[in-house]
Amino acid sequence: MSTEVVAAVRVPARSWRGDLRAVKIVWQRELIRFSQDRLRILTSLVQPFLFLFVLGTGLSRIASAGTHGVNLRTFVYPGVLCLAVMFTAIFSAASLVWDREFGFLREMMVAPVRRSSLVVGKCLGGATVASAQGVIVIALAGLVGVPYAPALILEVFALQLLLAFAITAFGVMAAARITQMQSFMALMQMVMMPMFFLAGALFPVSGLPRWLEVLNRLDPLTYAVDPMRRIVFAHLDLSPAARHALDPGVTWFGWRVPGALEAAVVALLGAVMLAIAIVEFSRAE
Repeated sequence: MSTEVVAAVRVPARSWRGDLRAVKIVWQRELIRFSQDRLRILTSLVQPFLFLFVLGTGLSRIASAGTHGVNLRTFVYPGVLCLAVMFTAIFSAASLVWDREFGFLREMMVAPVRRSSLVVGKCLGGATVASAQGVIVIALAGLVGVPYAPALILEVFALQLLLAFAITAFGVMAAARITQMQSFMALMQMVMMPMFFLAGALFPVSGLPRWLEVLNRLDPLTYAVDPMRRIVFAHLDLSPAARHALDPGVTWFGWRVPGALEAAVVALLGAVMLAIAIVEFSRAE
């Protein structure tokens, strides 16, 4: 009677070093995916170009009376900066659904690392990819009358990175529950497009009807678009009338919300979405 010898399998114990390595690997995987998908890079730029150079140019004559001499492309540019990172971040989160369908996500989740490290790596990777895409739109500033000021570029990039992390965390949270790509993309379209149009990306946020003003203040993207516009307009030579009309700022009961507080709102929402995503993935099978 022969006895079979079973090879011993050693599973390494969890450690903070292993978790950090997992974060790094997931982050690098997102960068490799992005760099090898040139079609994705090009297609994600279609919407910003349409809003800037088609919509902005086509409606400039109609809107000239209300912009006080400011080019419409210049006015919508801050909103397009947010748009550029928003959809790229969502597509990065969508890859989790593909990973689940093809079984790769299960292999990641049985690794001897905390699932929170996988979520953090995914969110950091999505934020990095989306911000890299946003840099291309930042490079278009000169074409819409915005100067290439170093302070402007750094502040815009920092805010884009913050927004990209929050949007990716939201997408990862949704992907933890959704098992089909069609359902995920339908949900994201239903959520993202209203968020973009309600955020004041295409219109000033003062003098709105009461119902639209309430929706604008409840929209999380408002607190990214407004400081983005504040940063851009701070480097433009505008008349007091144009600045008052086009950059009134978001107000709470008559008090204008500081840009730093708006950025803090975006950061807080990103942290909340990340925490929920970690909980959802901890419960996932």
